[in-house]
Amino acid sequence: MKLTIDHQSPIPLHAQVESLLRQMIELPEYQDGGFLPKEIDLARQLGISRNTLRQATNKLEYEGLLVRKKGVGTIVAKKTVTTHLQHWHSFTQEMNERGVQFKTYSLNIEWVEADEKLASFFKVEEQTRVLRLSRVRGDDAGPFVYFESYFHPRIGLTGNEDFTRPLYEILEDDFHVVPSLSKEKIKARLATSITAKRLSIAAGDPVLVRERLVYDPGDRPLEYNIGFYCADKFAYTIDIKR
Repeated sequence: MKLTIDHQSPIPLHAQVESLLRQMIELPEYQDGGFLPKEIDLARQLGISRNTLRQATNKLEYEGLLVRKKGVGTIVAKKTVTTHLQHWHSFTQEMNERGVQFKTYSLNIEWVEADEKLASFFKVEEQTRVLRLSRVRGDDAGPFVYFESYFHPRIGLTGNEDFTRPLYEILEDDFHVVPSLSKEKIKARLATSITAKRLSIAAGDPVLVRERLVYDPGDRPLEYNIGFYCADKFAYTIDIKR
């Protein structure tokens, strides 16, 4: 496969590189764990900056198609089954639908500076101030999930909102922002000491990690959310109809 892009095209360079990478990862030599060319070599070959290349690789990494290993390189992720859910809600709405009585054990709101990952997803400059909502939630028996949500500054949240209300109700009713698309990734992990403390479990206990990227009807990013669930307290079910 010839690795070239059109520098005279009106299509942005990072978009051309993204398309090229999508073609590359389908080639037999790159599938299921194959290493991509080194970043510096690929950037030189295409005649672009490493920042432009990273715009494309970051997006594919967030989609779970690439895995970047520091000091090693970028590899193509092994194939996994991806399902598109028909319905999705905020945690409050999910629990209410199931008739689960839950409580919020802690809630913290603060403005933080966007790191590289958040800046890339939100398409803003690094260190842009974004609102972070952190919550530990559970039932009468104890906490079973820790959430962190980060919101695009475009929404207009101030931090003074009543976050005991369902999150997406706040966005839709108060800010006329409609969450339309959710891209989710779920994986198993062993609890770190910090996560264990938040969930009142032992370090090393299994947890489910759910990463959610939320977009509006114009495919603009709204929310980055990551949740850590006690594995013995939460099951994630998917209905698939053919």
